[in-house]
Amino acid sequence: MKAMVLERPGTPLVLRELPVPRPGPGEVLVKVLACGVCRTDLHVVDGELPDPKLPLVPGHEIVGRVAATGPGVERFKLGDRVGVPWLGRTCGECRFCRAGEENLCDRPSFTGYTLDGGYAEFAVADARFAFPLPAGYSDVEAAPLLCAGLIGHRAHRMAGEAGRIGIYGFGAAAHIMAQVARHLGQEVHAFTSPGDNAAQDFARSLGAVWAGGSDEPSRAELDCAVIFAPVGPLVPAALRAVRKGGTVVCAGIHMSDIPSFPYAILWGERVLRSVANLTRADAESFLAVAPRVPVRTHVEVFPLEAANLALARLRAGELTGAAVLVP
Repeated sequence: MKAMVLERPGTPLVLRELPVPRPGPGEVLVKVLACGVCRTDLHVVDGELPDPKLPLVPGHEIVGRVAATGPGVERFKLGDRVGVPWLGRTCGECRFCRAGEENLCDRPSFTGYTLDGGYAEFAVADARFAFPLPAGYSDVEAAPLLCAGLIGHRAHRMAGEAGRIGIYGFGAAAHIMAQVARHLGQEVHAFTSPGDNAAQDFARSLGAVWAGGSDEPSRAELDCAVIFAPVGPLVPAALRAVRKGGTVVCAGIHMSDIPSFPYAILWGERVLRSVANLTRADAESFLAVAPRVPVRTHVEVFPLEAANLALARLRAGELTGAAVLVP
């Protein structure tokens, strides 16, 4: 099979011909139909996340059909369309798994990071951590739901009930979360890279009542804010923008250093928290919600061999919505 492989962090992916993997007990072999390009992939490829499996096939927003099943798999049958997300496997034994907090598992495995992912023609996944997908989405439309959608969904819940929500960084996750927020009647304020008029226009087209640069003060006091951009200085900016008792959620897996800030902008029972990974319950919940909104993903399609171009455009902030690779 063809696969785009990371041989060393900080270097471009290399097109390789690899053996088709075989599913083990409890696993499914998935023929990849589409795989989203996530900012987390960029953090892995650029070496900002430590100790990836090497060599590695990145990609954790996988849409495909079951091509083979390993012993003991009853959840899926041949030909079923499935989605494979970031959380690839958990230990099921640590105190977090036993408490229903598998996103915090002490011994997890992650698709496209510690397990080979979907920048390939085939991928293997633990059947317990794969999901049936809503029928109303094409393969490329469904791919961004599997991380941008799921992490946005978890971050949105962590932000709490709010009438006015700020979103910092308007990429793949933000464009999905904004649609859900508007569906719930929330007022969306979008903060983009300064001068990024295309992203601001995109946010307004999805119902944002205001869109501007992250260097601009908020035009209204926010009830909560979600930060998707991996930019540490946005944390004190968002804290200044939310009301007393409001929540700021850092929704990325990696962020540059947060600068020191005066206690006064945290005082007033403001809450600063992070989102770590996802749970299977998050996936089941969001994949049921998305068709009811309905969430519409905006995608730009690239052939598998153009994965480096897709990553470069993501790195440069040149994408509107999400990039998706198609083998």
